[in-house]
This record gives sequence, C-alpha cells and structure tokens, in this order.
Amino acid sequence: MFVSNALVGLREGLEAALVVVILLAFLTKSGRTEARRWVWAGVALAVVLSVSLGAALTFGTRQLTFEQQELVGGVASILAVAFVTVMVFWMRSASRTISGELKGQLQRALDLGPVAIAGVGFLAVGREGLETAIFFYATAQAAGKGNALPLMGWAVGLGGAIVLGWLIYRGALRIDLGRFFRWTGVGLVIVAAGILAYGIHDLQEAGYPPGLNSLAFDISGVLDPSSWYAALLKGIFNLTPQVTWLQAITWAAYVATVLPLFLRPVRVAESSPADQGIAA
Repeated sequence: MFVSNALVGLREGLEAALVVVILLAFLTKSGRTEARRWVWAGVALAVVLSVSLGAALTFGTRQLTFEQQELVGGVASILAVAFVTVMVFWMRSASRTISGELKGQLQRALDLGPVAIAGVGFLAVGREGLETAIFFYATAQAAGKGNALPLMGWAVGLGGAIVLGWLIYRGALRIDLGRFFRWTGVGLVIVAAGILAYGIHDLQEAGYPPGLNSLAFDISGVLDPSSWYAALLKGIFNLTPQVTWLQAITWAAYVATVLPLFLRPVRVAESSPADQGIAA
C-alpha cells in the first residue's frame, strides 16, 4: 500500500501544486500580488474539506457491523476507481490547455472580487482533494486496521509533490508534464485495477454479489502473507493469496479495457504559448 499511495499522492499532489503555481504566477505577472492571499484561502478551505471527508469516512464507519463496513469499503473502492479513471483521462487531454483555462477563470474572478478568487483556488484544488480522500480511505481499508503504510506512502507522495511544485514555481525545475502524466497514469491504471478487485472482494464479504468461496486461485501455500514480497505485491497490485473468480475477471477486464484506451494516441488542438509554460 505504500507504493500505490505514494504514487497517487505524488500524482494528485502535483496536479494541485501545478494549479496553485499557475494561479500565483499569473497574479504575479499581472501585478495583482495582493490577490494571492485569496487564492491561498481557497486552497486552505479545499484542504480542510478533503481532510474532513477522509476523517469522516475513516472514523464514521467504526460503529458499523462487519458487513456494513465491508459494504461501505467496497462502494468507496469503486468510487475511488471511477474518480481515478476520469482523472487520468482528463489530464491526458487537458495537460496542454489547463494553464490557459485557469488563467481565464482567474481573470474573470479578479473582476468579481476576493470571494470569486478564493472560489477558483478552492474548486481547482478541491477536486483533487476529494478524489484523494476517497482513494486514501479505500486503500487504507484494503491494508487493514493498524497498518500505517498507506499514510506513510501518502505523506511521501504529497511531500514530493510540494517540493516539485515549489521548484517549478521558483524556475529551478522544468519537467515534461505530458510524459509525467502518461507514465504515472499507466501506474495508476494498474493500482486502480487492484483497488477495484479488492472492492469487489469487500462487496462479496458483505454478501453482494455472491461467489466469495469460488476461488480463481489459492497460492497461500506458496505466498506467505507475512513476507515482504507478499506485502509488495499487495501494495502495488492488491494481489492476495486467495482471489475469487469475480475479482480476477474484474481486474483483467478493467486493465484490458482502460489501459489500451489510455495509451491510444490523442490528437489535441494546437495550444497557445500561454498554455505551454507554467509561468507564461
């Protein structure tokens, strides 16, 4: 769970960091530096909302029965996969134009006042925050109670994203965002497939759908669940020693459908110079 959460934290965190960098750079070059505090206010509100959602999901389900917890965990896993899938495809097509779109939104917000400026920051960052809160809950549930690896991975990924965002803002680092989002997207598709399969397992343990005891394979005699390599396989692919047929079919169907679509070449409209650089 450490690797998958670090990957999602880095990806989502860098998306949010790039949004903030674009907004701050635009305000600085426009001579409206006094409006930056309203962008930070919107970002702070988005962070508080995201953390609150994660806490509500984590602590609000402790009083439920085992079956109810598994049902909530299964639904959360499926929602997390849906969010991640939409996100990777959106960034695949929008990475070249996001700068111009955000600058246009902020220019209109400047004419409306501080609340509108804060709203741009809140909406731009809040989407990533809500997605990551649900994904974190799903992976934490899959890791099991008392397992700190999801939180550690999340902290490492977000920390790396903050450092990269700061370096980009200071002009000390330039990265090929298209290539970055492409290859992290491939990793996220594999991670999402594992989360989806585990969500199916949670639903089966809750009684929806059946087939919990219909196993595609059982390698518990070969793969020691307490070993480091078992933890690595579970952390990256959510592979457990016992996998039901429905889990296996779901995993294979998701990867076979989503990965080729994601890797398919996409034609984008010619972007303006403002869209091609963060600080343009």
